[in-house]
Amino acid sequence: MAHRRLSMRKTKEILRLKYELGLSNRQIARSCNVSRRTVAEYICRAEKIGITWPLPEKTDNARLEEFLFGKQTPFSGATLPLPDMDYIHRELRRKGVTLRLLWEEYLSDNPDGYQITQFYEYYSRWKKALHPTMRLSHKAGEKMFVDWAGHTIPVINQKTGVSSPASIFVAALGASSYTFAEAFPDQKLPRWITAHCDAYEYFDGVARITVPDNPKTAVNKACRYEPDMNATYLEMAEHYGTVIIPARGYKPRDKAKVENAVQNAERRILAALRNQTFFSVREVNNAIKKYLVKLNSDPFQKMAGSRLSLYEELEKLVLQALPDQRYQFSKWSKAKVNIDYHIQVDKHLYSVPYRLIHQRVDVRLTDQTVEIFVRNQRVAVHRRSYVNGRYTTDKTHMPEAHQKHLEWTPDRLISWAQKIGDHCSRAVKAIIESKPHPELGYRACLGIMRLSRDHGAQRLEAACRRALTFDTCSYRSIKSILKTKLDKEALPGSEEPTLLSEPDHKNVRGKKYYAV
Repeated sequence: MAHRRLSMRKTKEILRLKYELGLSNRQIARSCNVSRRTVAEYICRAEKIGITWPLPEKTDNARLEEFLFGKQTPFSGATLPLPDMDYIHRELRRKGVTLRLLWEEYLSDNPDGYQITQFYEYYSRWKKALHPTMRLSHKAGEKMFVDWAGHTIPVINQKTGVSSPASIFVAALGASSYTFAEAFPDQKLPRWITAHCDAYEYFDGVARITVPDNPKTAVNKACRYEPDMNATYLEMAEHYGTVIIPARGYKPRDKAKVENAVQNAERRILAALRNQTFFSVREVNNAIKKYLVKLNSDPFQKMAGSRLSLYEELEKLVLQALPDQRYQFSKWSKAKVNIDYHIQVDKHLYSVPYRLIHQRVDVRLTDQTVEIFVRNQRVAVHRRSYVNGRYTTDKTHMPEAHQKHLEWTPDRLISWAQKIGDHCSRAVKAIIESKPHPELGYRACLGIMRLSRDHGAQRLEAACRRALTFDTCSYRSIKSILKTKLDKEALPGSEEPTLLSEPDHKNVRGKKYYAV
């Protein structure tokens, strides 16, 4: 690039020497006392905008400078037909279409038209005049961009009068900018998944790539190269045949399409609803639909067509088909198999094959089912139960001979309890015998073992005695007795307390110390 702008007299001299006399760049540089680089730059600019020599009449210095260094529109002296830039921009979004192919088609219709370099240059200039998000030539059906809008809409609870914000989910297709928007009471994972499903159905198809930002509902751990994706989000993507590729951090061009869609939604939808009062999210969505139709139907300002027309022309037919069934939301978590070969999921216990004792498993939870996986292989499935503290056991998960396969056995637990005392041993035995399968009582017995660490063997023995007396042998009952110190109170019909009130401590001498 030239370091300083030459005078128009010298510029015209460079053009005359080049096109009228046919001198080389080196000769022109010597004659005009400028560098060869400057000569090459000026000649290149002239060729790109189609300047011929001699210059047309009425081309003054100001006009020539504007063509060379100003807006850089095609030179007025050029008589060659210009390509239809709107058509070229739309066609480039079709799969497999290239700029060279479009130039060849243009040249076949205009044999004396611009050569490929000038063709590329004119399209580049036209494209720069577009909005930044329109410049990106996303292929039709390739990407769907998603994000939450920064603005919210207040929703008033009619009973309490309290206002809560409704979040707005926005999705936009890459090639047409066709936009979808929907309000939700929060931005949690179930709403995030539902919003995607609704967007796919609104577009009547699925883009090959879904591009979110890096919200916590989508990405467990953000990373530029290997983001850790939420398991439910990945499962949803697999169901719809799309792939999740989050936008890179600090790369605004990665998400320019959806940011523009969010901005349009905020300015043309949310701002239009600012003076309305809503009492439910459903009311908000009914209002959004009307403005969303107008947003997609309004013509573009700097190019032909609208979001709707581009969608119908370019993307509708190339989007992947929707699956036969809508995705059913599921929640994934991890659990560890206890010695009773059960895992705890939402305060209910479900069995797995006994050989998985002490292993960690993946749990897929839906409204109806609980599925357990080990290294992506399903090892158990149960109907979901909402009863807390109960067991759901598949008999096929039980070992044929418990004493051969399990580290913990009823005899071992009862033997341990005997070290505490007879009452503790009887309580443990009663808990095991009360279960349809002995293993279902192991967890409670282990809990009682831990109580001895916190309260001591003497108090635990007294608590078990009281539990046996009132026929309330369970972990919760014995724990409650210790917590409320009922183990220190006398049993009915007994004058002696269950536990002597004299503290058991090495620094307390006791009455025997003073006996004569």
